[in-house]
Amino acid sequence: MDENAEKSKIWVDEMIRVRDHSDRDAFAALFAHFAPRIKGYLIKSGADAALAEECAQDVMTTLWRKSAQFDPTRASVATWIFTIARNRRIDMLRRDRRPEPEELPWGPEPEPEQSQVIEMQQESARLVEAIAQLPKNQRSLIEQAYFGDLTQAEISKLTGLPLGTIKSRIRLALDRLRHAMK
Repeated sequence: MDENAEKSKIWVDEMIRVRDHSDRDAFAALFAHFAPRIKGYLIKSGADAALAEECAQDVMTTLWRKSAQFDPTRASVATWIFTIARNRRIDMLRRDRRPEPEELPWGPEPEPEQSQVIEMQQESARLVEAIAQLPKNQRSLIEQAYFGDLTQAEISKLTGLPLGTIKSRIRLALDRLRHAMK
């Protein structure tokens, strides 16, 4: 067994101890190894040091809370942890882009022009038609992702399809919808 495979096995064993026995020593070992690496990854992806530290703490807390979801047959410990980190980074970016309440306009918005209302209704009808024209497997995934408000990972668990298949089908469906709406 090469050195990387041996280290990977050690992390899997530690993660299983956390998952199956809530082993604090195993968690401490995972934390000591992965938290600084997560922080470095986040800083390299553009986060400032304080935000990267906060996010790394959050990722490791998530590791502890959601350890039951770890499956060594689906991903390595590092892949699983860095996927959580990547998703947290995306969440932070979304949160940072939201306007503060004082930046939001107050009072009722003006009624749209009648021509705009008709245009939106026509566009909505075209979208409904375009979605109906999608192959059933793509249409179902689009409906679950955008109308059912499920993540791609949740859809994968729900359908039993691999996450990569879910992503590919959604990407293809969105591409078809984009062309249909032009």
